[in-house]
Amino acid sequence: MRIHHECIACAINQCQKIVEMGLFEEYSRRDAMLFSLRRASELFSKDSIPAVAGGLLFLDLYKAIGNDDPFQKYKRLSNEIARELVGHFRDSDLGTALKLAIAGNVVDFSVGYDPQKLEDDIKQVVSESLAIDHSNELFDRLKCAKTLLYLVDNCGEIYFDRLFIEKLRENFPNLRIIVAGKEEPIINDATVDDLVEAGFGEVAEVVSTGSRLPGAPLDHVSETFLEIFRSADVIIAKGQANFETLSETGDPRIFFLLKAKCPPIAREIGVPIGSLLCFNPLLR
Repeated sequence: MRIHHECIACAINQCQKIVEMGLFEEYSRRDAMLFSLRRASELFSKDSIPAVAGGLLFLDLYKAIGNDDPFQKYKRLSNEIARELVGHFRDSDLGTALKLAIAGNVVDFSVGYDPQKLEDDIKQVVSESLAIDHSNELFDRLKCAKTLLYLVDNCGEIYFDRLFIEKLRENFPNLRIIVAGKEEPIINDATVDDLVEAGFGEVAEVVSTGSRLPGAPLDHVSETFLEIFRSADVIIAKGQANFETLSETGDPRIFFLLKAKCPPIAREIGVPIGSLLCFNPLLR
């Protein structure tokens, strides 16, 4: 997916979050935002993929402010809240677990967020219908598949991903499941270390994309990951960044699980903003 006009402002807004989490003196914040504007003008063009150009911008900003993981506390809190909350949904069936994985992509595991409200929000999402629902096709393919590659998105929601993977293992016991996280921190994306801490090694094989960039931009990942990607029978890609970086591949193996949170994603897919999706573009 190439950038829409809103993507540039979105990246700058993300830079503001990085600056406010990583710096505390007003002049330093001002200078960091001016740096962000200059660097964004160099990185973004009409052919840019939002997650790639934005990711490169964020990493350059990390260097400029001298903080390599400004979202660290936010991610830790996200994981703590989600780890406690996911226990309420252990008895879910496979279809509900898939919707919970999407629901985890919807909510904001932020500082001050009421855990009770979070549970209610997730239950509300699970009660909604998917705007595009290719889950039956996904499960049919998994019946014949040998290997599933699962691309996670953010911290917090990974605990719902793990629940979904547990249900996948119960329903497809012969399926080899490989879960991929980021090599190192980038915004609130889940790293390999986050996956290991969340116990993914007990239910799947954990690998790195070999990149820090959001999503899975295939020209930035490691050769090791690329080999895994090419050999997988089915790929589940969580979240908007994975859609942004993989939507143009035309790969029939990829099923995207996400909520269309912003106008560019909704416009690109052709659904209303806020739509919940489990879809393979080639099945539409």
